[in-house]
Amino acid sequence: MSDRLTVWAPAGFPEVRPGDDLARLVGDLLASAGEGGLAQGDVVVVTSKVVSKAEGRVVHAADREQAISDETVRVVATRDRPGGLAPLRIVENRLGLVMAAAGVDASNTPDGTVLLLPEDPDASARALRAALRARFGLDRLGVVVTDTAGRPWRDGLVDIAIGAAGVAVVDDLRGGVDAHGRPISVTVTAVADEIATASELVRGKSAGRPVAVVRGVDRYVLAGAGPQGDGPGARTLVRPSADDLFREGSAEAYARGYSDARAGRSV
Repeated sequence: MSDRLTVWAPAGFPEVRPGDDLARLVGDLLASAGEGGLAQGDVVVVTSKVVSKAEGRVVHAADREQAISDETVRVVATRDRPGGLAPLRIVENRLGLVMAAAGVDASNTPDGTVLLLPEDPDASARALRAALRARFGLDRLGVVVTDTAGRPWRDGLVDIAIGAAGVAVVDDLRGGVDAHGRPISVTVTAVADEIATASELVRGKSAGRPVAVVRGVDRYVLAGAGPQGDGPGARTLVRPSADDLFREGSAEAYARGYSDARAGRSV
């Protein structure tokens, strides 16, 4: 286990437009960053915004509410907002992620547009990993695609991994023992999310640094090409419905329970 984590986010990344070669742009940035380029075991972290822009996931801002509806699989909670703003919708989107506005984003986009999330962030991460491995001649390299999300019971936002390649996205400690020899039966660490969050500390929200490198997590970085080298992807971090204790908002759950009780249905 490494006792040191190094994270940096080079400046100078250009504005990305639909159809741009994202792998070339990221590779050019890292090759000229003055940090010695990439090394074996590094993880390259990119925001979903630049992936979405390169993949043409751009819609007119006037269509934002319709875009949210189109990306929604299940509504978790809806809350009115003051000042004539559209209601806040917390929903499950097509990627299985539960997010505000289905992840449709109006920040850091050209005027008059909003961004949808990439159609398949894991596939985007795999393509970027393959290109960077070839360019820098590396066998062990990880890529994480991030987006910003809220968390139940906690104020504030964090970056999470919505796409990953070349990274063991979780560290399953169950079956081992703790420092006192007691069995570990519950702990599964979300490694890819922790990498994503660490990168946000140096990338910032509006600093124009959408790419970061995380060094020091070698033991979680996979080698080789193909499915074995790419790993399971970030989609495996989405909790299955049967294990989801937060399937709906508290007000919605209360209203449903009250309605069921009045109708004589089992609650």
